[in-house]
Amino acid sequence: METWDALRSRRNVREYSSTVVSGADLDRIAEAGRRAPSASNRQHRDFVLVTDPDRLAELSTVWQSAGHIARAQAAFALVLPETADEGTRVLDYFDLGQAALAMMLVAADLGIGTGHASVGDQERARGILGVPGPYRVALLLGVGYPADRPLRPVAKPDRRPFDEVVHRDRW
Repeated sequence: METWDALRSRRNVREYSSTVVSGADLDRIAEAGRRAPSASNRQHRDFVLVTDPDRLAELSTVWQSAGHIARAQAAFALVLPETADEGTRVLDYFDLGQAALAMMLVAADLGIGTGHASVGDQERARGILGVPGPYRVALLLGVGYPADRPLRPVAKPDRRPFDEVVHRDRW
């Protein structure tokens, strides 16, 4: 798929088919996150890849809207070090967002859907994943082939009109 098509095809998928996502495809998705830009090349992020169905079910309980993680073929937990410095935290979350989008686009390129979820219960998430205390499980990314329809470019996305969003030279 071309990059533009992958971008237009990517959507939040929360119902997954039973088709297994290959290890090679999961590694490619992880590699996209690893290669994503990072402020000053600090790379303050780690990923935990989960494929065990029981662990996915447990992980789905760390946020009220994470039920789809239990139905996914795999999930990535995106992890950041805890920091008291606000500037570092802002940059780390920006970097993590870039990594998440890179992972989502590569997954879409492979015809694989993704659905993100927050993490509310840090202690539980860290316990399920074995993440040490000075780190924060910032985001979950469910991964699997869509159950309803394959990914394809969306002609009319549910977004604000282009001219309402894009301002030229001045607001």
